Amino acid sequence: TNLLVATYHSSSPSRVTMPTKYGDIAKAPKDILSEDYSDKVTLKAKKNAGPVAVTLETARGSGGALSSKVGTKFAYAGLSFDKVQLTADGGQVLETSLVPCEGVKLSFKGNKGADLGIDYTKGNLYATGVFDVKDMSKVSTSACLGLASGFTVGGDAAYALSGKTGFSAYNIGASYSQGKLFTSVTSASKLSSVNIGCVYKVNADLSVASSTSHSSEKACTVNAIGASYKAPIGDVKAKIGSDGILSACLIKEVAPKVTVTASGAVSTSDLSSFKYGLGIVI
Repeated sequence: TNLLVATYHSSSPSRVTMPTKYGDIAKAPKDILSEDYSDKVTLKAKKNAGPVAVTLETARGSGGALSSKVGTKFAYAGLSFDKVQLTADGGQVLETSLVPCEGVKLSFKGNKGADLGIDYTKGNLYATGVFDVKDMSKVSTSACLGLASGFTVGGDAAYALSGKTGFSAYNIGASYSQGKLFTSVTSASKLSSVNIGCVYKVNADLSVASSTSHSSEKACTVNAIGASYKAPIGDVKAKIGSDGILSACLIKEVAPKVTVTASGAVSTSDLSSFKYGLGIVI
């Protein structure tokens, strides 16, 4: 979570920067270094049945057993049922949203917990709030404001209502984007450490990224260094972490609306530790 966020777009310094959720401030390096890597075998099938969209997700466990989740989404009388899902272990997931007026979105997310949320957008402001209605234990909020200077400033905080009451989380951060370079700086653990993410777009096909952490205990930890490349065979990503794990994945649309993601990971000190993953979305 990031309490203070700033973004700069140099292409038009006098233009008001459109706001975004604070959680997406470091999205660029996270997409390259975190997304699509997996050691699971999964199949996700989507099918529209009239106004209702049905999704079936199946995953193979470590022992070879298959587990499935079936879900749907639809809208009725202005209320959107964004996710109605039954899981293999008997669990139930319900996510709904409602737009009562322009710029206001109310939401409910129920699984093991239950949260009421609100998203508010107006002009260059984006604010959110979430309240735990199951245990009445926590409330959290965030806001981002786009300024005429090209910066976006914002913040988030979480306040515990039960047990040890008080602020349970708060952090600050900033991001900077100019030309081919993107950099984000965000704190963690109540300002006790700082995470820096960078992306450099070498050309239209190749981007390189890095993620480092810094604290009083350790001046610099290189979390990961990686790259993404739009190759003729598909989108390729690769990274190496501070733990010596080398990971790579290939995302390919093999047919219209059919995407295959193949991934693998291995320790550079133990090649026998190789693990693979395969995901298919149809």
